[in-house]
Amino acid sequence: MPISDKAKGDVALQIHTTRKLPDFLQSINLKYVKLGYHYMITHLIKLLLVPLMLAIALEVGRVGPHDLWQMWVHLQYNLVSVLICSGVLVFISTVYFMSRPRSVFLVDYTCYKPPECLKVPTSLFVSHSEKSGSFDEKSMNFQRRILERSGLGEETYLPPVMHELPPKPTMAAARAEAEEVMFGALDMLFDRTGIKPKDIGILVVNCSLFNPTPSLSAMIVNKYKLRGNIQSYNLGGMGCSAGVIAIDLAKDLLQVYRNSYAVVVSMENITQNWYFGNDKSMLIPNCLFRVGGAAVLLSNKSSEKRRAKYRLVHTVRTHKGADDKAFNCVYQRQDEAGELGVSLSKDLMAIAGDALKTNITTLGPLVLPISEQLLFFATLVARKFFNIKMKPYIPDFKLAFEHFCIHAGGRAVIDELEKNLQLSPSHVEASRMTLHRFGNTSSSSIWYELSYMEAKGRMRKGDRVWQIAFGSGFKCNSAVWQALRGVKSVSADNPWADCIDKYPVVLV
Repeated sequence: MPISDKAKGDVALQIHTTRKLPDFLQSINLKYVKLGYHYMITHLIKLLLVPLMLAIALEVGRVGPHDLWQMWVHLQYNLVSVLICSGVLVFISTVYFMSRPRSVFLVDYTCYKPPECLKVPTSLFVSHSEKSGSFDEKSMNFQRRILERSGLGEETYLPPVMHELPPKPTMAAARAEAEEVMFGALDMLFDRTGIKPKDIGILVVNCSLFNPTPSLSAMIVNKYKLRGNIQSYNLGGMGCSAGVIAIDLAKDLLQVYRNSYAVVVSMENITQNWYFGNDKSMLIPNCLFRVGGAAVLLSNKSSEKRRAKYRLVHTVRTHKGADDKAFNCVYQRQDEAGELGVSLSKDLMAIAGDALKTNITTLGPLVLPISEQLLFFATLVARKFFNIKMKPYIPDFKLAFEHFCIHAGGRAVIDELEKNLQLSPSHVEASRMTLHRFGNTSSSSIWYELSYMEAKGRMRKGDRVWQIAFGSGFKCNSAVWQALRGVKSVSADNPWADCIDKYPVVLV
């Protein structure tokens, strides 16, 4: 029987309505919507100034010679008022320029690279640990599992005494390690920059676990015959975040001493801090910490801006009280749970969370664009005052920084920061590769990461770098730098010079 036109129309309508209509909201690429919002808010003042400037231009165009003459006559009759206003403006400008913080420039820096004979592949590490007779079978198995999942490669370095059988970690050997690292980095720094040791006015050395007498800073002063009135400081017991603390201290000193150079030396000492025992929580440093150090030359001289690499923009230091014993016991709970990476991430971030949140909260308003601050504030108001159930808004720090130097303290630490800050694998590449190539070099790891970016040719003029470091206590410290020039070539003394082509490597 033939179907009527009405019936055909009803069938067509039914088929059409059963199909899912396109979700127009989802079809819009929210990434570009947010970029458009960010651009509009960032340049809002400029956009609003355009009509204002047009209005001013139109008004100026209407002013004739007679109007200009009337303005000049008016100023002549009010000369005293004009002079007073001009004097006040000059006074305020002078006070402002005299009281504003002095710019601190990073002229250059060097990272110590140990000789090839000190490399310690996993097989050698395990073999020496077994032959030392200091560890039982459970401890050896635990160390093997840590090494397998640590993210360390086969070319990290241990001090000479750890290559001996049996190891003899004496005070003399520890001092020899410290001298090799400090003087090796400083020799390269003086050679690269052409600065004479006598020109250094401020010296800051940080090393957490080795604090001999004479101090490390005194050893440097005696070695290079630094001047007698040098301001020297030795920081100890501050953990892996002490490198940023040393930079912050040098920055404050450069606000006081005009036309000065400051040298910051960041390192750690392994020789006398090697653990010979079977407490699993104490075995972790043996597996992760390796030899390394960095020397950084800072200056407040305006003449150094032309050749300096970076300008120090901000430093933020946060310290939240925590039980260091609980921090050490994290590793034992990992082994008992049998989930090394997951347990470390959860427990570590539970301990470090407050310090990290405080650091980000303090740093955010200083570096984030106004668009991100508005989104964060709007979310906070909605949650706190209107009781709207929604997740806290995590600011997009990728809008504030082009590069991230996350302390290479361990694979799980980098994983957790990558997830919490919503970073891409390329943003944490330098941290992962530094951990693979050099291991955890404590407070100097952020400088090996910066060297990696330079060796890859990724640093451009104007790029912003966020160095973030963690330490016992619990501390979370940040330093923000802006590149004053791009890095076009890799110097021969860059620690990555001979292997940068092999990186990045795929981590299992």
